[in-house]
Amino acid sequence: MISDKVQAAINDQIQKEMASSYLYLSMSAWFSAKNLPGLASWMKIQAEEERGHAMKFYEFLLDRGGEVRLQALPAPQAAWNTSLEAFREVAAHEAFITASIYSLYELAQNEKDYPTQIALQWFISEQVEEEKNAAEIVQQLELIDAHGTAVLMLDHRLGKRGG
Repeated sequence: MISDKVQAAINDQIQKEMASSYLYLSMSAWFSAKNLPGLASWMKIQAEEERGHAMKFYEFLLDRGGEVRLQALPAPQAAWNTSLEAFREVAAHEAFITASIYSLYELAQNEKDYPTQIALQWFISEQVEEEKNAAEIVQQLELIDAHGTAVLMLDHRLGKRGG
């Protein structure tokens, strides 16, 4: 059986992962409106991936005999000044999610909840990839200073991401 503290923290993490999905879906819509279909596609795939993370936590909690308590999602931001600003937000948001997962892991350690610690290993590894991907795109956008046709080249490359 899972402790009440860990159960509450996992429910909080489900909400954070779903809020991430909602944020990235909003970014996808914004990029679509800016006629950047590759960036929009990348964000849409990212939104689906974040929803998948929420569902992993959801299933894990149910498998452990816990109770899923879905929480309200905040309305995401709807517009950004530049592609660079949007991706800087992605990078900051992924760092926030990483910190949240680390806190959840520390709680699981304190509660001597070994199954949760093991499950969180996957998420910890996943966050390394998430932060790396966001940082790389931010660095590329900084190189092109979010101006000119180079954004179109990056848009084309990101549009090739498979779902």
